[in-house]
Amino acid sequence: MIFGWTADRPAVHKRRMLQSLALASILLSSPGQAGGIAGVDVQGDRVVVRFDERVEGASAFLLDGPQRIALDIDGAQTGRFPFSPGNGTVAGVRQGQLSPERARVVLDLASPATLADARIAPDGKSLSFAIQGVSDSRFRSELGRGRMAFDAPADMAARPQKRLHSITVPIPPAARGVALPPVQGVNDGARPLVVIDAGHGGHDPGAINKDNGKREKDVTLAIAQAIRDQLVRGGRVRVALTRDDDRFLVLQERYGIARKMGADLFISIHADAAENTDAHGATVYTLSETASDREAARLAARENKADIINGVNLGGQSGDVSSILIDLTQRESLNISSSFARLLQREASPYVPFRSAYHRFASLMVLKAPDTPSILFETGYISNESDSAFLSSREGQQKIARGVAKAIEVHFARKLAMSGVAAGG
Repeated sequence: MIFGWTADRPAVHKRRMLQSLALASILLSSPGQAGGIAGVDVQGDRVVVRFDERVEGASAFLLDGPQRIALDIDGAQTGRFPFSPGNGTVAGVRQGQLSPERARVVLDLASPATLADARIAPDGKSLSFAIQGVSDSRFRSELGRGRMAFDAPADMAARPQKRLHSITVPIPPAARGVALPPVQGVNDGARPLVVIDAGHGGHDPGAINKDNGKREKDVTLAIAQAIRDQLVRGGRVRVALTRDDDRFLVLQERYGIARKMGADLFISIHADAAENTDAHGATVYTLSETASDREAARLAARENKADIINGVNLGGQSGDVSSILIDLTQRESLNISSSFARLLQREASPYVPFRSAYHRFASLMVLKAPDTPSILFETGYISNESDSAFLSSREGQQKIARGVAKAIEVHFARKLAMSGVAAGG
């Protein structure tokens, strides 16, 4: 059977996330150090969001069903302010607290529109942008472009505290942003997008088999490429790789790529290692702030240090990112992730040997995109002789690719069937 998938609007779980924001703003605490939202002024085609203190940065993206513009503002807290929608493009304004240091403002649109010329004032106390009316088709096209980020002016950066002792570590200047990878497969933007992440890379080899020298970074790249090729041949989804060569990406960049591209599914490919060389078989991990067992906690501790080289943290992210709470906006994504983990084991078992306890939970940084269903697939143990040979061989990589591709196809076929039932019911 051939399934014809469409995605005229975002996935159901993404549409529902905004419904939880009003409740989230009540449940989440609001520390007093960030800039409170003092007002949202809509004057013709210009919108100005005012704050009582400076903010750190912001990003915006479009949402459908109903049509709206979402603004995520770093260093902001929700506030109370009057709003009169008038007769313009903006029909209403809502707000919610996504995390202790990030607020969301949602503009409900009376007609399709996009935003342009977004800027944060030099003092960091206001965000302004233009609203441009567009056609429905243009709105859907802009919807697929994902999130647009705009940083606070550089002169707002807080001065570092003076220290009596310091160590200077030469680190190359951070790039302004990682270029998004090409999307491959069927040339149809309505098809689901799957982002495959080959773990480790560059100066981070990952786990290494001490007997044969096989490196995790090489194995994961070969498997990710095999999965991509299998999906492209199937012609039912679009696919992108976070890396297609031997390069290093910090963990936030990996799931950040998936979020910016609006991925419908994110799969991070890895190969496990253990002191016990008899340990073998594949495992699927999904996100939880509480590890399911000691081995899951060990894996999280090892993988989450991938950004730390010689004691220097290359992630450069604030503490709330590394200890993010699973809140209301993540729950449906987590449920979908767990459902796909079970489906992957069922569909790939004829091709890939799994451990008996194949589904585990861990606080893995690479899975912490709140609105993208995500799994980490430990395809086997590179420290085990037979697993290492399987993972390194073209035959083994092709088997893994077939199993993963089958699970992905069934996953999106299920979603299509469920959306059809919902539309008809």
